[in-house]
Amino acid sequence: MSNHANSSDFLELGQAIQDAREKQRITREELAEELGISARHLQSIEKEGQNPSFPLFIQLVTMFHISVDQYIHPDTQIEKTTLRQRLDVLLNTFDDAELTIIAGAAHGICKAKEQTEE
Repeated sequence: MSNHANSSDFLELGQAIQDAREKQRITREELAEELGISARHLQSIEKEGQNPSFPLFIQLVTMFHISVDQYIHPDTQIEKTTLRQRLDVLLNTFDDAELTIIAGAAHGICKAKEQTEE
């Protein structure tokens, strides 16, 4: 069994947590207090890729609606660019109304691209 639990595997998760927290305008200190951990521990998860405990991992991804497939099955994911990964993280922070706006913008870009190619 290979070991995927090194810190590099959790750097993206940490960034996803930080992005979601900031999107909801929650300070690191406020979240740490709510979770019963130190702000420094949360910072090490967000910035240094420290592995959270399993219960904390579940709390964080549930609280911020973060999809965990790429963290649990990293070898089965199709290679994505860093920009696409960051976009996925940001999309996870939006509600349905915001996603509808983004989808409309994406469709508009595709239509404009099709017209340019004709």
